[in-house]
Amino acid sequence: MSSRKRTGSWNTPASEALRMPAGFDLSTFDRASTPGFSGSKSSSKKVLAARGQVLDALQERFFAQARSGDTRKLLVIVQGLDTAGKGGLARHVLGLVDPQGVHIANFGKPTEEELSHHFLWRITRKLPPAGKIGYFDRSHYEDVLIGRVDKLAPAEEIEKRYEEINTWEQSLIDDGFTLIKVGLMISHHEQGLRLAERLARKDKWWKYSSGDIDTRKKWDAYQEAYQIMFERTNTPYAPWFIIPADKKWYARLAVTELIIEALEAYQQNWPVPRWHLDVQIRRLTETLPKPSRAAKKLLKKARALAEKSSRATPNGNEEEKADDPDTEAN
Repeated sequence: MSSRKRTGSWNTPASEALRMPAGFDLSTFDRASTPGFSGSKSSSKKVLAARGQVLDALQERFFAQARSGDTRKLLVIVQGLDTAGKGGLARHVLGLVDPQGVHIANFGKPTEEELSHHFLWRITRKLPPAGKIGYFDRSHYEDVLIGRVDKLAPAEEIEKRYEEINTWEQSLIDDGFTLIKVGLMISHHEQGLRLAERLARKDKWWKYSSGDIDTRKKWDAYQEAYQIMFERTNTPYAPWFIIPADKKWYARLAVTELIIEALEAYQQNWPVPRWHLDVQIRRLTETLPKPSRAAKKLLKKARALAEKSSRATPNGNEEEKADDPDTEAN
């Protein structure tokens, strides 16, 4: 099946359309573009709903496999300036799946305890377990962005951190992580509009901080810091995906698609249970002396599955029953 049919209005896989290319220049990046996606805002709603169902099914399988011993882990790292849409991604993308399978962490100003440790210490403590989609709203990259712009550490220390980050991320890959590093790039104009909206709406005041304007005044310095960060930490094992963030609907679609692609790459099936279906059907039936019509219908369906499984593995039934912890007791 072609990627176009598989992804609806995506004419190029998101991982290809958004992966940072060689020679990337942030100063010329179109932050209102929609790379790889041929649809519009109106059509995106239908696409997101459909792809959300796919994501939900993949996430449940990912979670189930972890309970059966699969140790693979997935972490989405999102960096962007104020109003870029980091919180919206968490709400609208991760909100498509069972919250039990999501692990969200955000990183604000370090505490005194965190400052007493290496800058990666507090990040490592928030890593997601196997089977959960991890989501970092800001991350260790704050230490080479704010750290560089506001000169919170000596220049030589900032330079050292890039390589430390690369080494640390390689260790995560070696430990079974898949990293999806997202750079949400909003334009200066669009950021101004979103800040104005926060001032104009009472229900948005809680999101606003006077410090947002202080950061905005350092726009050029932050753009330079992002460019350097992208260049120094874009690796084959943990590449950056640069997402235009002026259109919120597009950014949400893009991140949804990146997560789907990562989970599909795992090629996970549903876990094979240790118990045997025949045994468990019999045990349940013994507790239902007068089964309802609905129960009879479900048990009939279960027996059909058991029969199908028996025909598919004619020589394996006795071995499977021997592995069932309930077989001998019954």
